[in-house]
Amino acid sequence: MTNPDHERDVLTEERTDERTDYRYDEGDHERFSHYAPKEKIMQAMVEGTPVVALCGKVWVPSRDPKRFPVCPVCKDLYENVVQKG
Repeated sequence: MTNPDHERDVLTEERTDERTDYRYDEGDHERFSHYAPKEKIMQAMVEGTPVVALCGKVWVPSRDPKRFPVCPVCKDLYENVVQKG
């Protein structure tokens, strides 16, 4: 005699959704170099005025951007919106 309850298939594979989490903790924007129009960055460095990055961060450029990793939000926007636009 066959018990129908024991003939069910059981899902044993676990799937994980791998997405980049772009949420920042307070101060994390300071740990990245950001993308902004080159002419705006140059003007901001000369005049000491703020510039707005692609990710929305507003800052006065004063450090060597090569010393920091690129902001993942700026990079994503540049690669998927600006370059393709």
